[in-house]
Amino acid sequence: MVTNQQDIIWPLSGFGDEVDDDPAVQIAVLQALGANHIEVRSAWGTNIVDLAEEQLTTLAELLAGKRMKVSAIASPVGKVDVSLPVEHEVERLRRAVRAAQVLGAKYIRIFSFYYGDEVAADAVRDAVLERMRALAGVAEEAGVVLLHENEKGIYGDVPDRVLDIMESVNSPALRVAWDAANFVQVGVKPFDEGYAKLRPYLEYLQVKDARFADGQVVPAGEGDGDLLRTVKALKDDGYAGFASLEPHLADTHELGGFSGPAAFGVAARAFAAVTAEAGVRTL
Repeated sequence: MVTNQQDIIWPLSGFGDEVDDDPAVQIAVLQALGANHIEVRSAWGTNIVDLAEEQLTTLAELLAGKRMKVSAIASPVGKVDVSLPVEHEVERLRRAVRAAQVLGAKYIRIFSFYYGDEVAADAVRDAVLERMRALAGVAEEAGVVLLHENEKGIYGDVPDRVLDIMESVNSPALRVAWDAANFVQVGVKPFDEGYAKLRPYLEYLQVKDARFADGQVVPAGEGDGDLLRTVKALKDDGYAGFASLEPHLADTHELGGFSGPAAFGVAARAFAAVTAEAGVRTL
């Protein structure tokens, strides 16, 4: 059966804390932009893995009251040096899992560890894989899926090492969150060098673009991240997962970035133009 282009709909989400610290404002802006989901990285200025149980409950009630669902828990797990003990990030993942349970999320975003500019990636491979296997084991037990984001400076920053993680850990609870801007910022042509390798594991799309010339993050379609080609290919491949806006248009910091309501709207409209040209709708 041939599917009409109008029938291809991806659920739209976004990093709420790029809008505002207040989750009520986060929800209002995302809903105004047509999203029915939110990706939770922090609320009230506190990272998701540091929220108290009472705060998680309050957030869950707020989301339910606004009929807003959570696409993923955007945890900082794995965004630490690989020299830390395995249990350090296992414990933080358990807190992220609790947040996912309270907020009704299937996915948890993670990373694959920093290791320093003077250290060769091959030298930390075994330590990274040991930690990633431990994290995947926690996820399997909890019934959640970890999404590895290709962040610059971590082991899994380029397609070959992301693929190494996926193949070596070989867990149904570990999949890829695709971030084109992060690939650009480490000199990778995202679509040409990474898409075919990682598509079998690609389960979540983070919407961010960047320029090779200066590494600057820009709205979708305005950089070198091949967003249009990627969206078209995903559509043709039958992708039906989330598209989550992570604009980073105003500020970038260790645990994420910020855009504000106006710039977040710019990012949403830019991505809407890309998806419209590709024959995909977001909702």
